Amino acid sequence: MDFLAGCIGGAAGVLVGHPFDTVKVRLQIQNVDKPLYRGTFHCFQSIIRQESMLGLYKGIGSPMMGLTFINAIVFGVQGNAMRYLGRDTPMNQFLAGAAAGAIQCVICCPMELAKTRLQMQGTGERKSTRKLYKNSLDCLVRIYNREGYRGINRGMVTTLIRETPGFGVYFLTYDVLTRAIGCEPDAPFMIPKLLFAGGMSGIASWLSTYPVDVIKSRLQADGVGGVNQYASIADCVRQSVKKEGYMVFTRGLTSTLLRAFPVNATTFATVTLVLMWARDREAGLKDCEAAPPAHPAQLQAPGQAQAQVSSF
Repeated sequence: MDFLAGCIGGAAGVLVGHPFDTVKVRLQIQNVDKPLYRGTFHCFQSIIRQESMLGLYKGIGSPMMGLTFINAIVFGVQGNAMRYLGRDTPMNQFLAGAAAGAIQCVICCPMELAKTRLQMQGTGERKSTRKLYKNSLDCLVRIYNREGYRGINRGMVTTLIRETPGFGVYFLTYDVLTRAIGCEPDAPFMIPKLLFAGGMSGIASWLSTYPVDVIKSRLQADGVGGVNQYASIADCVRQSVKKEGYMVFTRGLTSTLLRAFPVNATTFATVTLVLMWARDREAGLKDCEAAPPAHPAQLQAPGQAQAQVSSF
């Protein structure tokens, strides 16, 4: 059930957050000598004006397919890791989250590569006249034909560096917040509390690893015009800092944080509610199986089972 809940939560999160992600990538990668966008809101306005609303959803196919499976892996692995570790402690939440983050990189890295390439395609054009890639799958196939497995896994090291501690912080923050504000099934204002805890978890996760994400985006976009600018991760860091200073590591941060809250609020609340529903239903079925047969006149309306939902 952890896997199914993760699928549903992931799909909901993608629909809410993809426009913010497109803006983030455009800002991270734009040429500092000839910038197209002055900031987050100007980037939003420019994309809508020049490329229509659909421009904000460029490349959504890749994360819609990928993030559905990624969230299934993340929440499934994290749930199983917590059961293996035994005790529900903040440290175990971090370790289980870190393990889930590392494992899902196998899907996350190629998915984000395709997403980044498609988001950069046709920049500033309402209707792109030269489409290099038809869709996410076509993008990955073309990259594989030119560069092999190494090509479709471009940025894997930076993805691993970002995702492993990032997901540890993600689940740790959610666990601490849900314990602090009280998110039991019968607690008042439970859904707003879940939304708040999920949103803040996403913000904390991004803040902990954002500089790595900037480098990852630049490495994955490198070579789009046919010329590779960076020889390695260290070379990308060196060139970026030399040309733009250390503030380069905050490029697109506003858009990312604006996206992080609603996306992760939606994802975590959806996952939690699905798991609560599943466990409530399972508890009800067990109660029915355990109950002895009774005369119809003696039957009474069953009470609601109190499902105890852990904070993942």
